[in-house]
Amino acid sequence: MASEERRAWVMLVVSVCGYGAYLAIILSQARTTPLTEVPYAAPLLWSIGAAIVASILLVIVVSMVAPSDVGKKDQRDREIYRYGEYTGQSFLVAGGIAALVMAMAEWDHFWIANTLYLAFVLQAVLGSIVKIVAYRRGIPSW
Repeated sequence: MASEERRAWVMLVVSVCGYGAYLAIILSQARTTPLTEVPYAAPLLWSIGAAIVASILLVIVVSMVAPSDVGKKDQRDREIYRYGEYTGQSFLVAGGIAALVMAMAEWDHFWIANTLYLAFVLQAVLGSIVKIVAYRRGIPSW
């Protein structure tokens, strides 16, 4: 398995786990408080920070397992990375547009922030899945 594929797996797992933990915290607090009044900022920032730290540490650990190919990228790795990033960015753009519309409609900050966070998570998840599939099956030719 290429080191870039391992990084994609790390990003996928960390993104899903980090967002899942955030949702668990927010939804557990929503049992006693209306959802839009739940204090979301601290859990959101902590989950993002923890995900960043976890992904860095996991990439280091995974790189120590197979150090021979760390940092070696060929043309295929660069194409797969680009393909995954461009595909994942569609969710980021859609989330940004949705948040912009919500802001113009003067929705609650809770919904705007959570829409943007979800867009970033979906971008990471979709981008990682596309990269993993491309490593396993190849990049589709257009």
